[in-house]
Amino acid sequence: MRIYVGNLDERIEDSHLLEAFSEFGKVEKAHIQLDKYTQKSACYGFVEMPIYEEAQFVIAKVNGAKWEGKKLIVKKAFDKK
Repeated sequence: MRIYVGNLDERIEDSHLLEAFSEFGKVEKAHIQLDKYTQKSACYGFVEMPIYEEAQFVIAKVNGAKWEGKKLIVKKAFDKK
């Protein structure tokens, strides 16, 4: 499952996201989205977790939690159409 992680501190990097979410299960990929003009963090990213139950658990556990003083928005990601 692809998970959206929003309201991240601008200092959070791919490796931080990977490490944090790996505590809850297998993570295939973790990526912070960059602003296309500045190439700085857009303060959101995506985590890919192959096991549905682990992904559901992390969403329930981490959504609303604080990280670096910011309240996270964590939910199932949907593709743009």
